[in-house]
Amino acid sequence: MNLLTWLSSFRPHKILLIGWISFQLGLFFLASSPFISVLFFLIALFFGSYKRLRYFFKDQWNYIFTLISLLMLIGSFNAYSGSLAWIGLANWIPLFFCCWAFQPYLLTAQARQRSGVLLLLGTFPVVFTGIGQMWFGLHGPWEVLNGLIIWFNDADGQPTGRLSGLFSHANIAGSWLALVFPFSLATFLQTTLNFSKRSIAFVWVLFIVIALVLTNSRNAWGGLFLSIPLVLGVSTWSWLLPFLAMILLPVALAVFPFVPMEIQAFSRKIVPEGLWARLSDLQFAGQRPLETTRLFQWKEAITVIFSKPWFGYGAAAFSILYPLRQGIWHGHTHNLPLELAVAHGLPAAVLLVSTVLSLLIVSYNKCFGIQTALRLNVFDRAWWAATFILVFLHASDIPMFDSRINFVGWIFLAGLRCMILTSNSKRFLMFD
Repeated sequence: MNLLTWLSSFRPHKILLIGWISFQLGLFFLASSPFISVLFFLIALFFGSYKRLRYFFKDQWNYIFTLISLLMLIGSFNAYSGSLAWIGLANWIPLFFCCWAFQPYLLTAQARQRSGVLLLLGTFPVVFTGIGQMWFGLHGPWEVLNGLIIWFNDADGQPTGRLSGLFSHANIAGSWLALVFPFSLATFLQTTLNFSKRSIAFVWVLFIVIALVLTNSRNAWGGLFLSIPLVLGVSTWSWLLPFLAMILLPVALAVFPFVPMEIQAFSRKIVPEGLWARLSDLQFAGQRPLETTRLFQWKEAITVIFSKPWFGYGAAAFSILYPLRQGIWHGHTHNLPLELAVAHGLPAAVLLVSTVLSLLIVSYNKCFGIQTALRLNVFDRAWWAATFILVFLHASDIPMFDSRINFVGWIFLAGLRCMILTSNSKRFLMFD
């Protein structure tokens, strides 16, 4: 089977071939080249929306996104952050439209499976550059097209000693790897694979896990453990959850400060020092000012929010306000709901967060309620798991400020929306 034939397969009903292929290529190039990826996504966006614009408000979710957009626009007219407020809208309003326009490409379980596989295949450069960086001294930066494509690959990682690969920071690399890990696990679990293909899938899972661990990102580590029971499904939880709890118990005892010293000392002999030291922030003991901690940043963000709760201070305002208040620069609040409320006000933040959580809750039963054929159901579980992990990551960091994470997040939400569509509402995703 040649590449064009493969890309043409699993095309959802009535979708033009050029749009379907462009969408797939956009997914494949997303990790390695946002510039090339966006070019393909623009083609997919056009062919996914131009004949169905009149159906936009047939989807009641779009009323919510339109209201959020209006609140953001109103707040930007008198924003404390000035022109940054208008620039920051690019992280939101265009992606609201993309979430709707990309839904025809994700309408079927087979299409979502193909999309997950392409994200997985496109992760090869991330793993290759990351492991090459940490084990073989491979470093850049490498630039193409006068800087339109950049693979950072800092020597020894960024920050030093942590795998970042082609990304600018290890936390972003960890976030990406945590998002694709569910799809690697789902691929390995397919019942249709023969021994050789399953062996290749296992090796790929192993390399993704190794690269993820080397990012030294606590959020990514958490996402890895959360993914496993979600992808394997409810039927495994009776034995899997106790097993994972047994593995994590020594780690918890080695990290939590209220554990008796004798028990903690014993646990730290079992758990690798690099793990418990990182999780307990021991390497920063006596070196890290209180103002640099997430808890302090969240406290300040809450104070700022209630000073201007309705429309906020504008995008990127926290990076201006925090140095004025504390004398230390921080680019964001390390919590997306708080960042939204600071930038765009409580109403916009509550609406957006509740919409995302509603999509997760409503689609949960589609993935975990009724067990269907493993080959398809496991990929929808992986899709739900990847979306949930993305939400989890944004509770204590904001990786969406990297365009690749932002784009893939809205594609995940579009896929969840397709899972919960009724037969009647699916017709509004079709073309005349």
